This record gives sequence, C-alpha cells and structure tokens, in this order.
Amino acid sequence: MSIIQNKKAYHDFFIEEKFEAGMVLEGWEVKSIRAGRVQLKESYVIVKQGAIWLIGCHISPLPTASTHVHPDPTRIRKLLLKANQVEKLIGKVERSGYTLAALDLHYRNGWVKLEMGLAKGKKQHDKRETEKNREWEREKQRLMKHNVR
Repeated sequence: MSIIQNKKAYHDFFIEEKFEAGMVLEGWEVKSIRAGRVQLKESYVIVKQGAIWLIGCHISPLPTASTHVHPDPTRIRKLLLKANQVEKLIGKVERSGYTLAALDLHYRNGWVKLEMGLAKGKKQHDKRETEKNREWEREKQRLMKHNVR
C-alpha cells in the first residue's frame, strides 16, 4: 500500500531500474508517516562513505509528539539494502552517470519501505515528448470509448 509517490521524479528522469530499501527511522517519524505527514517531492538519494542516504525527505512531527524529543523534520536518513545491491548502485552512480531518485514510500509487511530508481535525467525536449505521448494516449482512450457506443 503506497503512502506517497514522487510524481516529479517520473517527469524529470528516465527510470531504468527500481530498488526497494528499508529506512532507519525514529519512533515519532513512523507515527508521522502513518498519519500521512511526509513529503518526497524535493528528496533525493546519495551514496556517501559506502552507504546509501535519503536527503530532503520532510516528515512533519505530530503536534502530540513527546516533549523530550526534539524532532528534525529533514534529517538525513540511512537506507538499508543488501551489500551486493549497494555495490551495484555505487558502481552505476559513480561510473555510469546515473542518479538515484526517491520514487515511492510504502508499507511492506508492516515496515516502511522506500522505492528508489536508478535514473538518467531528461532533457526539456524529452519531457515535452513524454507529455505529448501521454495526451495522445488519453485522447485515444476517449475516442475508443465514444466509438464503442
């Protein structure tokens, strides 16, 4: 079940391959995510010191948060992947010119997971072409619907 999607990432990048990663979260963050107080729009994933990190994900603290916890809504969060996946991602990002984009936050067996994509940036003309194709598909569906009746 999806919590939030980053539709801007699909607009800005060609997604080549997708990976699912666990996240290191604090208790108040899990409660806020379950309440739907999370934003992925400006977030991205980096490789630093042999680990994968999520930057820019904004998780707003609940107003009922504990008084002894001082929440930081945009802290850097570590992502949990298998070692061979981390090595593969490091190789692609550092050598092949790919970037990692946060695509989707969802639940898997009660755990919060992040789906990230190995992505290449789109140029402006690619974005226009994608939009044109999307509009044509919608128009085709409308025409088919009206011709069936």
